[in-house]
Amino acid sequence: MTSPHAESSPQSSPVLLHVEDAVATITLNRPEAMNGLDVATKELLRDTVQQVADDPAVRCVVLTGSGRAFCVGQDLKEHLAGLKGEADVPLSETVEVHYNPIVLALATMAKPVVAAVNGVAAGAGASLAFAADFRILVDSAGYNTSFAGVALSCDTGSSWTLPRLVGRAKAMELLYFPRTIDAAEALELGLATQVVTAEEFPQAVGALAARLAAGPTVAFGSIRQAVAYASAHPLDESLAFEADKMALTGGTADHLAAVDAFMAKEKPVFTGR
Repeated sequence: MTSPHAESSPQSSPVLLHVEDAVATITLNRPEAMNGLDVATKELLRDTVQQVADDPAVRCVVLTGSGRAFCVGQDLKEHLAGLKGEADVPLSETVEVHYNPIVLALATMAKPVVAAVNGVAAGAGASLAFAADFRILVDSAGYNTSFAGVALSCDTGSSWTLPRLVGRAKAMELLYFPRTIDAAEALELGLATQVVTAEEFPQAVGALAARLAAGPTVAFGSIRQAVAYASAHPLDESLAFEADKMALTGGTADHLAAVDAFMAKEKPVFTGR
């Protein structure tokens, strides 16, 4: 059944949005440029991510790419124009105007986020995947941090997310010396939740997204926020944050339904409220 909030951007749009059964699928749609991020794409991606973050009808978000790439990061043609003073938004400004709001919304929204990595994810594209809760990779996909290879610092949150995924020492290695991390190594490092074939990919992504969308959304959102908070705060403050989130989730309809179902030895049905 399709949600009444379902919408799909025109197929020529650089970012597509489709909402169905409480799952919002955001697709980067510049396959001819391997989903490189020019200004128009970054602006629409920022607005779309913020839209689904605020939409109560959305209980899970999937980010993916069209064609053979997930996202190769900054559009280098546009970037070169910026270096020559020909582009409207220089790189220093686009980080604050585009990349930071995009990844902040992805990483902090109160609902689960899945990166469906259908191909290469490089630079900011890899960073976007790192900000998700789950990363399903097709077996031909791979990551490359890329930044130092073009004499740039890291952005789109990778300084925060990557060390938390692989540890500081490994993160420094991957950021200092960019290389392609294939799907098998990504799985070993914790940069992939699951690696599947191209044929298995749609079903694997759909099954995980459906499971998340059918779950206790307020609890899921509280868990991801509590884990993020605890990673940057001392124990006493983290315990206080946990207490606040427990009070919030303890008052939800989903919690009451779950306890009722447990007592009745039935499977709970969650509404996300």
